[in-house]
This record gives sequence, C-alpha cells and structure tokens, in this order.
Amino acid sequence: MVIHEGISIINLNVNGEQHFVCVRPADLLIDVLRNQLGLTAAKPGCLNGDCGTCTVLLDGKPAKSCLVLAVEAENREILTVEGLDHNARVKSAFIDARAFQCGYCTSGFLLVCHSLLLNQPLADEYEIERWLESNLCRCTSYEEIGNAVQMLLKENRGNN
Repeated sequence: MVIHEGISIINLNVNGEQHFVCVRPADLLIDVLRNQLGLTAAKPGCLNGDCGTCTVLLDGKPAKSCLVLAVEAENREILTVEGLDHNARVKSAFIDARAFQCGYCTSGFLLVCHSLLLNQPLADEYEIERWLESNLCRCTSYEEIGNAVQMLLKENRGNN
C-alpha cells in the first residue's frame, strides 16, 4: 500500500513475527532489518553480495540481504540469526569447533550452515564446501567452520 510519494507499507515475516514497515522502492532488506527492526546480526560488509556477512534465509534458502529489496521480501519467511533458537545446535557446534574469531561473518555462516542441514542432511565434503563458499571469513576460520558442519552432519546421521 502506497501511503505517501513512493513510501509503501509492507508486511515482513521476520523470525515468525509479522512486521509492518514503511519503505521506499529502493530500500534494501538489510537496512530495514537493522534500522527499523533492530535486528543487527546481519552486517553490512561489501554491500555487493560477495562476502555474506548480510546473509539471511528467505523461505529457507540463503540470501544476501544487501542485494534484496525490502519489497521483494514482502510476505516471505525471513530468518535471521536472532530467530534461531537460543539452544540451536548449530550455534553450539560453532562454539565447540571454535569456528569463529572476530565474529563479524559468523551470523552469515550460521544461517548458511542451518540451511545446509535442513536442505542437504547427507552433504559430503564437496557439497559443504560449495555451500560455504558463498561467505567469506577474513580471519580464515574455514577449517573450523567445516569441522562444525561435519560434527552436525554426523550427529544428524546418528539420530536417524
């Protein structure tokens, strides 16, 4: 609904909650999440889709929120790290594997790993690398991140 000279009210479903926000046509999802909803785990990094620090899940799939217009996310399921269960195993695995250093990229990697576990529960090392290559870690914690994913996949296979 357009309310005033290019400003619209849209409905965003973020972490299972409905939010009505005012946006302009060119407003990016990352800016709306951070500035209007106070969800700051998705971070602005490169702002051109290369680094993945802004990753969120849209309908269960990783998306770079710096490349998504807020209006494109209307009525879709958006998951940020803040929406992961506080006891989510993926967070614990990252801690156990020491899969972070500075933490700037961690939220993006957590969401990519969460989506990988949901969508590719039998992933092999090659598939894990393919999923993780969408995000960059400047501190080079790739081995530890891979170890965390391997732990989670083994755990999942043991529970089935």
